[in-house]
Amino acid sequence: MPASNLQIDWLKCFVAVVDAGSLSGAAHEVNRSQSAVSMQMKKLEAALGRQLLSRGPRHLQLTADGQLLLGYARRLLALHAETQAAFHGEELTGRIRLGVAEDYAAMYLTPVLKRFLPRYSGVEIELTCEQSAALIPRVRSGDLDLALVSRDAPQSGTFLFKEPMVWVGSPQFELWRRDPLPIAVYESASLARRYAVNSLSQKGREFKVVYNSSSLAGQLAAVEGGLAIAAITQCTVQASLQVLGSEHGLGRIEPMEVSILRSRASRGSEAVDSLHAFIISSLRQQA
Repeated sequence: MPASNLQIDWLKCFVAVVDAGSLSGAAHEVNRSQSAVSMQMKKLEAALGRQLLSRGPRHLQLTADGQLLLGYARRLLALHAETQAAFHGEELTGRIRLGVAEDYAAMYLTPVLKRFLPRYSGVEIELTCEQSAALIPRVRSGDLDLALVSRDAPQSGTFLFKEPMVWVGSPQFELWRRDPLPIAVYESASLARRYAVNSLSQKGREFKVVYNSSSLAGQLAAVEGGLAIAAITQCTVQASLQVLGSEHGLGRIEPMEVSILRSRASRGSEAVDSLHAFIISSLRQQA
């Protein structure tokens, strides 16, 4: 039997429950009573004929069907909000100082801006592309309003998703066979550098740093030129590079936790409010 039409209010409550981890937390988020949220969830489950949530030891947990629905629900709600803004949204104006880590600019931020800017032509965005270690203090000092970064500490900013880290090398040179292993790394403050070194230490691999750079382009050039192997984010791997693993004597690297940071100084800016919410709705995945 086909599912009944899914109402936007049901999906809003569902996503709020997932994000809050409880019915009471979701009730505060959507400005409804806890019993009303519970009723909306029952209607959604009845319409789909599937159980979406189960009671966990500390909070509600997604079932397999709930996990499947969550991605669709977030996209539907984001499109609904965009549609409302296109026809009924207030004209936004203002300047947003936005930072993005080099790794996440093309894959993640560019598609978001392509959807945001045509709807808010009165908003001016000043974009800065650097490494996360350089962007984070600029947000905290108020020099930037927002930044899409690899967060440097738990609870820093709003968590969006985890980005895998991988070892890469050039298949032309097979540098992974060398001992000590020549590696290219970012600057000393970089979390990626720390994760890469920890991975090698846990694997018992001897290594030497032969290239230091704060630039992703520099890392890739060092690898393609046969100077070193490197640990980079999966979203930046080029077709000319080979992803290396246990068969090459290399271990797992901790993934990056990507978040959106916002400065305290930007509170009260409707333009920043809108872009901040738009990035979260577009990029946030289930934890």
